[in-house]
Amino acid sequence: MNSRTFQLAVVSAGASDPSSTRLLADRIAAGISRRAGQRGHTVERTVIELRPLAAEIATAITSQLLGPKMTEAVEILAAADGLVVSAPVYKARPSGLFTSFFQVLDNDLLIAKPVALAATAGTSRHALVVDEQLRGMFAFLRTLTAPTSLFAAPEDWGDPGLTGRIDRASVELVLLMEADLASAVRQESWGSYSHPLGGHTPDVAIDLESDLMRLAAGGSLNDRGPRGGATVVG
Repeated sequence: MNSRTFQLAVVSAGASDPSSTRLLADRIAAGISRRAGQRGHTVERTVIELRPLAAEIATAITSQLLGPKMTEAVEILAAADGLVVSAPVYKARPSGLFTSFFQVLDNDLLIAKPVALAATAGTSRHALVVDEQLRGMFAFLRTLTAPTSLFAAPEDWGDPGLTGRIDRASVELVLLMEADLASAVRQESWGSYSHPLGGHTPDVAIDLESDLMRLAAGGSLNDRGPRGGATVVG
């Protein structure tokens, strides 16, 4: 097995400084570095704190324009071999800051990238949010999520069980990064995806004389040209 240097992006949406959300993300990243080292690899870690990006995230939502900090974050994610994402949970939902950040990203950005999912909350009542909501969102983004999800309520921090789960998720993410499926997808099957912003669309035959196309052209179902097509009045 050849030694590699993995680029790990750590995304934390903690609302305070310091925050338990960032603490959990750091523990996971440290576990990944340790496990990668045992397999002969090194890990270079870059942290993306979302709190300083809040204004640019809001701008991106309303205008689709990325500011300099958001642009840098996108570049970090694009270059990453793996991700650790950690969200605070409020009222049975990941924070709006966390979800908004990922909602403004290009749908093609994270295809087949390995991701370790994590969340923190003030009560264990929110423990299923990671699997019920984060996993679904990252499935939509077509990532490879580690089988073990991570959650920490206040009573979990001193529990050896959390340490064991972090270690298990770390092993999973290292193995996923070793597989390098994202590169294989780009080389072998990238063209089979429909990329909304990537310039590739499937070959689809479009009937320009259908009722739907006549309506799209501004006509009505009764506006038919000599060949049955829509009559467009300039």
